[in-house]
Amino acid sequence: MLKTTIIGASGYTGAELAIMVNKHPELTLSGLFVSANSLDAGKAISELHGNLKGLVDLPLQPLVDVELVAKQSDIILLATAHEVSHDLAPTFLENDCVVFDLSGAFRVQTDGFYDEFYGFEHQHSNWLDKAVYGLAEWNEKQIAEAQLIAVPGCYPTASQLALKPLVDNQLLDLNQWPVINATSGVSGAGRKASVTNSFCEVSLQPYGVFNHRHQPEIAAHLGCDVIFTPHLGNFKRGILATITTKLAAGVTQEQVQQAFESSYTDASAVRLSVETMPSLQNVVQTPFCDIGWKVKGEHLIVVSAIDNLLKGASSQAMQCINIRYGFPVLTALV
Repeated sequence: MLKTTIIGASGYTGAELAIMVNKHPELTLSGLFVSANSLDAGKAISELHGNLKGLVDLPLQPLVDVELVAKQSDIILLATAHEVSHDLAPTFLENDCVVFDLSGAFRVQTDGFYDEFYGFEHQHSNWLDKAVYGLAEWNEKQIAEAQLIAVPGCYPTASQLALKPLVDNQLLDLNQWPVINATSGVSGAGRKASVTNSFCEVSLQPYGVFNHRHQPEIAAHLGCDVIFTPHLGNFKRGILATITTKLAAGVTQEQVQQAFESSYTDASAVRLSVETMPSLQNVVQTPFCDIGWKVKGEHLIVVSAIDNLLKGASSQAMQCINIRYGFPVLTALV
């Protein structure tokens, strides 16, 4: 059994990870940790997340001795803020843990990226260079050999799964940048209370226009520019992305369908929706990404839907664990 530790376990993503690790036949949940000054330290995780009562009742321990935790763990799941992951990951890695980081701290290797979009200078370029981007359906071989897996963001996952078959098969006229309009549920803002994510205050609206940090993450891993506009929706969970693109000259509907089918026929967590467009109700509480599309003339609209806390975070991390250790890819997920 692989001893698996979750850091940042009090949040929504941490709770989802705890459920999955508890279900997994090859993993054992060796510890749940929060920051040393967290008000949740000492509480059982099931006090914060009632759906875990009777399933996972372990206490949330304050993270004081990182070296000791590292020595007692095989797998580390970092469900922490990017600055925290940046500081903690090297200690776990140097103690031979395999680290799955759900923050943005190791996702992009472009010069100046962290200074511009995250507001800090990256201090661990050696580990950044070794990090593998955990887009499970596209980087399986690299994930299987990696010690540090940077799990993609929720918006980038929904966007890239929809666009990569088209970009990689050179089916788009990229002089017209793909336009991604995506809406996320309020849980994407995290568990910490604020007026911004108070359910009574939320109204459908865009944010981060032209300056959201997920735009360069998407562009860097797709290898092309995109226009990305996120929206906050007045619902709990899920992301729906509607993407408008221009086809390259002469590209047919049949070629588009072939690109999606050849990319995802054997992909356990991607479902192609040919007859109807994807909807949130079909993906919420599941590890799947549903993708549908429509061609008219030289234009193509692609729609993808995921659960932001699952395929957009925790279940993709679990997919990566399964790939890394050679387990069936949907173990503990369905």
